[in-house]
Amino acid sequence: MLTETLDKYPPTKHWGTTKFKKRSSPSAYRECHNRLATGWNTWSTHSLLSHVLLPEALCLNLSIKCYHVQPGRPLGDIQICRPSENQPVVVPGLRTKDGCYTSLLLKWSGLELHIESGTSDGKLLIMVTPIAMPKVKDPLLLLDAGFMWNHSGTAWRDGNRLVARSGKGQTFAFSSSADTVEECNTPLRSNFLALPIDQPLAIREGDTANASEVRTILDACRLEMMEARGPDELREIIRSCLAWDTIYDPGKDRVISPVSRMWNVNWGGHVLFCWDTYFAAWLAAAGGNRDLAYANAIAITMEYTPEGFVPNFAGANGAVSFDRSQPPVGAITFRFLHKRFGDLWPVVEVFDVLMRWNRWWRDQRDTDGYLCWGSNSFPDERQVGFKHNAVGVHDRFGAALESGLDNSPMYDDIPFDHERSQLKLADVGLTSLYVADCDALADLASLLGREEEMLELRTRADKYRQSLQRLWCEEAGIFLNLRLDTGNFSHRLSPTCFYPLLARAASPEQARRMMDEHLLNPEEFAGEWMIPSIARNDPAYADNNYWRGRIWAPLNFLVYLGLCQYDLPEERNMLAEKSSKLILKEWREHGHVYENYNADTGRGGDVENSDPFYHWGALLALIPLLHDGPGADQADLRLTPEFGLVGNL
Repeated sequence: MLTETLDKYPPTKHWGTTKFKKRSSPSAYRECHNRLATGWNTWSTHSLLSHVLLPEALCLNLSIKCYHVQPGRPLGDIQICRPSENQPVVVPGLRTKDGCYTSLLLKWSGLELHIESGTSDGKLLIMVTPIAMPKVKDPLLLLDAGFMWNHSGTAWRDGNRLVARSGKGQTFAFSSSADTVEECNTPLRSNFLALPIDQPLAIREGDTANASEVRTILDACRLEMMEARGPDELREIIRSCLAWDTIYDPGKDRVISPVSRMWNVNWGGHVLFCWDTYFAAWLAAAGGNRDLAYANAIAITMEYTPEGFVPNFAGANGAVSFDRSQPPVGAITFRFLHKRFGDLWPVVEVFDVLMRWNRWWRDQRDTDGYLCWGSNSFPDERQVGFKHNAVGVHDRFGAALESGLDNSPMYDDIPFDHERSQLKLADVGLTSLYVADCDALADLASLLGREEEMLELRTRADKYRQSLQRLWCEEAGIFLNLRLDTGNFSHRLSPTCFYPLLARAASPEQARRMMDEHLLNPEEFAGEWMIPSIARNDPAYADNNYWRGRIWAPLNFLVYLGLCQYDLPEERNMLAEKSSKLILKEWREHGHVYENYNADTGRGGDVENSDPFYHWGALLALIPLLHDGPGADQADLRLTPEFGLVGNL
């Protein structure tokens, strides 16, 4: 059976930094992609109000003209960003994963609009409903059409309609429920309709648009979505957040879920970060989107470098972190996806890549049996045109970036060994995640009948599990990083000190001490809002700057997975409740899912460097879903030792 599977689903060829070419023969991954990249959706990263039809790449774009703001210049690229002068406030609302219904609230200089879209028989409908209007001349909705990503086609205005014809001869027409007005002082470079929005406005694919009919259809779309999903607010957060952040990448012809649209814009189209994208796969799986879960996990895995590691980042402009990787959470992700859905082909697709990545950590980041974060040097020609690569290459900061905890105080004064390309710090977090990676990858090897690799991985897991025991500090009652320059423990505590639970390296007695003396200690990690990224009594905690004191969902998530390995029901319950409370606070108040949160106030928007719609923030909602156990459509999501989703299959 395995031979038949390998013949049917051959491992994917490395994508590298060149354009991904479609295979001449169908594959499970390509079929997965084709199912995703279909129909109307917010596929373009540049605006939430750009509706694109795939595979035709026809774009129907909405923009707003307010005469009293930036006269003559429409508000075009709508993003979820921090409020500032002349910037709109966008509150993302409920939506389906496939764009069959979307809803958002737009507030801008006295104007407030509710904008909905949906499909009926595959045709697009849009409803723009004014809630508040500026006390000046009424604004206009500008509607233009065209074909994206160099797909051939033309579009033109035909009276009160926009008409588009693809290079393959398909014709599309879009009508409005209101008559267009003549607006000559707008710098759009294509034909457009200028439509008044002083009353509800409907746009419909077809020859006519009636506001009442469109309203009825969209209400039915919304009701159908709500009935299918039920009242679970946490699942709604996961689905909506991931859906708004999912885009089409034309360079490699794939659907992906980058961390946020604002990060995409700053990176020239999109950027995939390593562990972030694996977590996006967990979120998609929790939301019931099997294809998107596979697409994300495979996409980041296949960005592996010539040296064989999955990079810290891979951007649309070809930028890749050739010097460093990021936390190895790929194998535990694919094990979870297999447990969740039961498909073998994704494991076949990536196993050899994951195996090479696992060996890379052993070969490149080991010092005396310990694992250390690092940053390698590489030929200068790889840096040409890639400005992001120039940051931290082969120095202490680059190694800290590999940890994913960029400016964590744990790495403040740690020297960098240029000969080994590593920090002189035996890292508890890395070693623990690596052991978990070995365990999970061994389970996957067993599924594939790869007995030799399975034995290799089990042996390696045991070796580094023993290394972790040498990082136990009996006096402190917790696992600590070890400074390799001095031979002394570092007593700067972060949630990564609890990761040995995930590696099953702690004894029950050690786990109990870690809970009582540290996780439940209000001087360190306990509190109304948990878990801070550095202990509350650390001098850097007061910085409240990124990984210096703020709460990050992936830290909570990985600690929770560790708690699931032990008989710690009260601690699991506490973390699930506090994670739920934290994400619901900002979601209910602003519709935002923040990149990180204030550990004293629970606020996400109190600092400039916390993206307001960063998908891994939704891991805070995933924790209580995993904890509470089976739901109507999630019977296999529960994560406790007896359900085996974290330990061996």
